[in-house]
Amino acid sequence: MPKIFIFDSMEHLKLFALVITYLFTTLCCAQQVNYFPPKIGDAWETTSTSDLGWCTDSINSLYDFLDSLDTKSFIVLKDGKIVLEKYFGTYKKDSTYFWFSAGKSFMATIAGKALEEGLLDLNDKTSDHLGLGWSGVQKEKEDLITVWHQLTMTAGLDETKFACTTPSCLNYIADAGTRWAYHNGPYALMKDVLENATGSTLNAYTNSKIKTPIGMKGFWISFLGGNYYISKARDMARFGLLIANNGIWNTDTVLKDTSYLRQMITPSQNLNKSYGYLWWLNGQDSYITTGAPTLINQTIAPNAPMDVYTAAGLRGQFISISPSNGLVVVRQGLSPTSDYTEFEMHDQIWKHIMNLNCNATSIQTANKELNVSVSPNPTKDILTINGLNSEDKVIVKVFSIDGVLVAETQSINLSLQGLEAGVYLINITQDELNRTFKVLKN
Repeated sequence: MPKIFIFDSMEHLKLFALVITYLFTTLCCAQQVNYFPPKIGDAWETTSTSDLGWCTDSINSLYDFLDSLDTKSFIVLKDGKIVLEKYFGTYKKDSTYFWFSAGKSFMATIAGKALEEGLLDLNDKTSDHLGLGWSGVQKEKEDLITVWHQLTMTAGLDETKFACTTPSCLNYIADAGTRWAYHNGPYALMKDVLENATGSTLNAYTNSKIKTPIGMKGFWISFLGGNYYISKARDMARFGLLIANNGIWNTDTVLKDTSYLRQMITPSQNLNKSYGYLWWLNGQDSYITTGAPTLINQTIAPNAPMDVYTAAGLRGQFISISPSNGLVVVRQGLSPTSDYTEFEMHDQIWKHIMNLNCNATSIQTANKELNVSVSPNPTKDILTINGLNSEDKVIVKVFSIDGVLVAETQSINLSLQGLEAGVYLINITQDELNRTFKVLKN
């Protein structure tokens, strides 16, 4: 039977709230313990797959699947250390490749650094940095478009001329903030916004603020209306590790604005809840595709952990992070096969990753989800698990969005009192089944 607490006085209730607040404060503020490779040199510690209980046959199956997708490189980090690192064909560890649109997430991070330094504001009109007439929209509508709209794909401009950035291509479809569409033009102009705001070239600002502090290599290049980052796979992994560790590299706080970092990897608007600031978010109930703005009523990657967030690009480039599992996954390669879209390929790769553990009873059991729901969501206090009764044995864990365990209970009625407002991951386990939900605490 789960323990039930009854408060026989207001004093006891206040005491309980203070205890919860104290526990949350001490837990939330402790940094994740990660390994960080040296900034200089090629050294990078590894973790044995056998120590994690990963099966050789399952790893080989994953590699065969990746090879069939024309993959160039693949890396999995566990708590910062390399667990899997594989290069295919003529592609080697020192080979470089385009991030394509995975670079959008890097650009959002750089924008956050400029915001932290007071050089940029999300509410700035885009015209404040590009001048009037940067689009083909009349002034009163152009004035509605801000940096925030550029980072959230809600500028309201015609996306059919996808990569064009000249005013004649950037035509009005809807007021900024009222329509979501994946559009390269407003994003590509973030380079000019950042360069005008910082007084530096994009490469120079990136080098001094992010690359050098974490030992990352690579460079930005602009062509065909886009801005693309080029680097080795390990450089992508370094960036992923920085974001997974809340902007901290070893003892160096590279990105101090934790509020912006949190906003960047949580739903930025209600039109496409699976999109933050140029990051794709798993665990939402729907998403809009990168082609025609069509709403699909499912999460982006059903086979991946629900807390996964991803920098994703053309031809299946991605940096995918699961805070609750301590995993950073990097993939570079050519186009996926005709059997998969980029989203489907990303999901299938995660399916293989989640089946690597030899201790799983079976692939079918490992992938089967617990048939429960939670309500209300959003919630101010009590969260109820629907589909179970009070006699069922259940373990409920509450994680902050960056993967820190902040509470645990065996009750189907979970109190979030004492936790700060924000997004939390609620993991529910019963026997061999589990399910994770994203919950907004008001």
